[in-house]
Amino acid sequence: MAEASVKRERKPSEPDRVNVKHVLVRYSGARGAAAAITRDREQACLRAEEALGKLKAGASFTDVVASYSDETDPTHHGGTIGDIGRSDVLPPFADAAFELKVGEVSEVVETPFGFHVILRVE
Repeated sequence: MAEASVKRERKPSEPDRVNVKHVLVRYSGARGAAAAITRDREQACLRAEEALGKLKAGASFTDVVASYSDETDPTHHGGTIGDIGRSDVLPPFADAAFELKVGEVSEVVETPFGFHVILRVE
């Protein structure tokens, strides 16, 4: 879980905005978590790691989102967040998203909302 909260440095060559999708695994007590979510923080981290493993093994991002994500925002269909600037999201999410190359998937990242696996689309 320590790796999920590592602070990353901003690179001078990074773009102003990136387009991303994500898998969000929430835990009981995480910001925005539905009452029906009963997993604890460690279980959520392990579930996010499992989702990442599926992606690394070649599973489609859409399938992994459908199986693992707890995203409830209807605008994030299929894990789509869209174009973001650094100030649009929390620092740990921004740090990971802006470090990715197009088509690359992040390691597991923790925010107060839960654990994320981020795909940079463009």
